Amino acid sequence: MTTTPMSTSPIRITDVAPRDGLQNEPAPIPTADKAALVNALARTGVDEVEVTSFVSAKWVPQLGDAADLCEMVAASKPTGAVYSALVPNERGLGALLAANASAEATAGSRVIDKASVFTAASETFSTKNTNASIAETIARFRPVITRAHDAGLATRGYVSCIVACPFEGPIAAGAVADVASQLLRLGVTEIDLGDTIGAATPESIAQVIMAVRPMCDAAGADLVLHLHDTFGRASECIGVALELGVRSFDASAAGIGGCPYASTPDRRAPGNIATLALLDAIEAAGYAHDVDRAALQDAGQLALDAIARAGAMP
Repeated sequence: MTTTPMSTSPIRITDVAPRDGLQNEPAPIPTADKAALVNALARTGVDEVEVTSFVSAKWVPQLGDAADLCEMVAASKPTGAVYSALVPNERGLGALLAANASAEATAGSRVIDKASVFTAASETFSTKNTNASIAETIARFRPVITRAHDAGLATRGYVSCIVACPFEGPIAAGAVADVASQLLRLGVTEIDLGDTIGAATPESIAQVIMAVRPMCDAAGADLVLHLHDTFGRASECIGVALELGVRSFDASAAGIGGCPYASTPDRRAPGNIATLALLDAIEAAGYAHDVDRAALQDAGQLALDAIARAGAMP
C-alpha cells in the first residue's frame, strides 16, 4: 500500500507513560517524580496525558497514590491540556470525581478530563487482569460511563488483546469488534484498541481496524490505537493504520511500560511504542504533529531517571 496523507490536521497523541508506563515497575516511584513527569509531558505538546489509575493499591501498588498525584499536578496543569485516568469500577470513578472536586476547590478547575475503562477481547485475559468475564466488565462499566458523562467527562473504552492473547493465542477481529460494539452501546466517546503483547503485524492490525472503524464512525466515536513494540513492528502498523483512517495513537515517553504477561524469566517485554518512534512513523507517512521533540526527549529521560533512582533505593 502507498501512503497518501488525507489531511494536514495534526495526528492526536496521548502519552501514557505516567500510567501504563510506570504501573508495572516493581520499585515504588515517588509521587513527586510522577508529578514531574506529568508536568514535563504536558509541556511537550502531546494532546493528552494519561496520568494514573484509580485502582486499589492492593492490586496495583504503584498507582495507589492517584489522589495525591492529582492534587500535585492540578495547579500546574496548562490551559487546554487534557488529562485522563483509568477507573476499574464505580468506586474508582468516585475517587476520580473526588479528586476533581478537590482540584476545583483549590486550583479552580478539574484535573481529570477523561475516564477510561478497561476490558479485553480474550475471556482468559479479562479474568486474569480484571477478575471478571468480558460480560461482567461491560455490566460493571454501565453506571461508570453514565456517571462520567453526567459529570461532563469524556470516556475511553480500552480493548486489550486485539490481535493475540498470551493465554488463548490469536484473537479474531470479529471478537474485537463485538467487544467494541458493546462499549459503544454504553456510550464511550472513543475506543482504544490495545495490542497488549505486541503481536500485531501490518496485516493483522488492518483486519482489526477494518472491523472496528465503521462502527466507531457510525457512533461518532474516535478510534485510537495502542501498540506495544515487542517485535519491532509497531511503526509499520502505524503506517497501515494511518492509511486506514486512524488519527489518534497512544505512546509512552522513552518506550517505558510493557505487559508483564509478555515477559519471560530472562527477558522483560518491550514496552509501549516510544513516543519519539511514533513521531517518526507519523512524519514518515507524511502527517503532522504538534509535539516538541526536545521537550519529549527531556520528559523521557526524566522518566528513565526516576525509574533508575527507585530501583537503586535500598
